[in-house]
Amino acid sequence: MGRRYGEDVLAGDWRRRRVTPEVDAEPDLVVEDADSGFCGAVVGFEAGAVVLEDRHGRRRNFPLLPAAFLLDGAPVTLRRPTAGPVPAARRRTASGSVAVDGVRARVAQASRIWVEGVHDAALVERIWGDDLRIEGIVVEPLDGIDELASRVREFGPGPRRRLGVLVDHLVPGSKESRIVAAVTSPDVLVTGHPYVDVWQAVRPSALGIRAWPVVPPGRPWKEGVCAALGVAEPAAMWRHILSRVDTFADVETPLINAMERLIDFVTVPPE
Repeated sequence: MGRRYGEDVLAGDWRRRRVTPEVDAEPDLVVEDADSGFCGAVVGFEAGAVVLEDRHGRRRNFPLLPAAFLLDGAPVTLRRPTAGPVPAARRRTASGSVAVDGVRARVAQASRIWVEGVHDAALVERIWGDDLRIEGIVVEPLDGIDELASRVREFGPGPRRRLGVLVDHLVPGSKESRIVAAVTSPDVLVTGHPYVDVWQAVRPSALGIRAWPVVPPGRPWKEGVCAALGVAEPAAMWRHILSRVDTFADVETPLINAMERLIDFVTVPPE
């Protein structure tokens, strides 16, 4: 009987026997590696492998094996395109997002992000300004959060009028944590970072110092920092700090996480 049907159709690597279409690995083509499940866009080639980047910016290299990738759920064989114009690298904003060229800033939305002071607002603008303009979100300084609960009531938050608040030194047991506890609206997100002041959220390495000075209790923190670093006044120190911040890599992770949460929260999808 075996001779009637010839060779066993399941013998050997039958998956490779199937004819799969070949697809040029053009820039930004989104595919999935069939073995690992890693999904990403083609961003280049390295040592004979294709480089994929996922939506979180993570990159991995994969060899160009037959039927090694899935395109829209179907197996494909990727091939390196013939030489052509080299695509321009995708521009990134200071926050690390992919820049959107040729798009005008949206009209300001009803939602807002509040920060404690003008230094916080300037630092947020330096890093997340492009993202916020695309979303139409305005950042407003509060000059402190002592009256936060009453300011929130005056604002009148709602499902399409959300409010995000960035708070300095938001740690358990602090004065700031007690003030924040009084804000209970589901349309308000209050988050923050553990640093005494937003200055301290800038990485010391960005300023060329090993660590922020330790200021004794009872002494104003900014004045203590200036004295320790030999700077005449806080205004001069702040100008120096801001001039050394170019991207999100120059600030500490807790500030980055807090701001990303606030932007996601106040960005209300259009109806």
